[in-house]
Amino acid sequence: MSRSRKQIEMLSRPWSFWLFERMAPLARFKLTKALIPGFRDEGLNISVLPINEGIEAPGDTPLPIQLLEGFITDASHRVLVDHCPCRNALDCRRYPHEIGCLMMGEAALEISPSVGREISVEEALEHAHKAVDAGLVPMVGKARVDNIVFGIRDKKRLLSCCFCCECCCISRFARHVPADKRANNVVRLAGLRLEVSDECDGCGACVKRCFLQELKVVDGRAVIPVGCAGCGRCATVCKKGAISLHLDDPAFVQEARERIGALAKYQ
Repeated sequence: MSRSRKQIEMLSRPWSFWLFERMAPLARFKLTKALIPGFRDEGLNISVLPINEGIEAPGDTPLPIQLLEGFITDASHRVLVDHCPCRNALDCRRYPHEIGCLMMGEAALEISPSVGREISVEEALEHAHKAVDAGLVPMVGKARVDNIVFGIRDKKRLLSCCFCCECCCISRFARHVPADKRANNVVRLAGLRLEVSDECDGCGACVKRCFLQELKVVDGRAVIPVGCAGCGRCATVCKKGAISLHLDDPAFVQEARERIGALAKYQ
């Protein structure tokens, strides 16, 4: 049964984030994944879509935002949640609370009308670009936690797209899991790499924006971590323009659609 607004607000309280953060480190263990479906590889497989305008890519390689546009266009249904549970719960002061999640697929229709409504392709695209313009980063894929939050019973036909901030999104708790243990849960886009040039002066502005808290300054220069999710926030705040994003694999769209589509039947 879908959850009402009041029920979602009860679940989305600071104490629930406190509890989840303390549970997150357990996701490194096979037993935890066996017991908690939301921690399994098939229950959590998401990719962050960098919104940076200056992504360097060969030829006619599409930008990551076009991957999201494809999901939106192809989805059988699109339901817009009228708020972000994470930002509401933690009373975010940096980003708008009213830019909510976009749920796609047949199961999205289970969301209570008290918190969401079905929208058209055009409305969904407009919402996505509004979120990006606000500095929020799309995170798209299979996330069983959304079934719990919104009370959605159908676990197969739901594709989630959250518009995340680095300060409140529950996904930041992935930082408590070693990079090699979360590789199949938070998946960087195929062929995406980040580089730090000699322009870097080690100011550390990028470190503060890393939602996984893994980017470091070593010997006066930023170092991209092995477990980088590729959100690109570090590049957006670098005043020197020392961090750049490169897409070397034009097939990243196909890879992401096949990987995510195998877990979330959204069409």
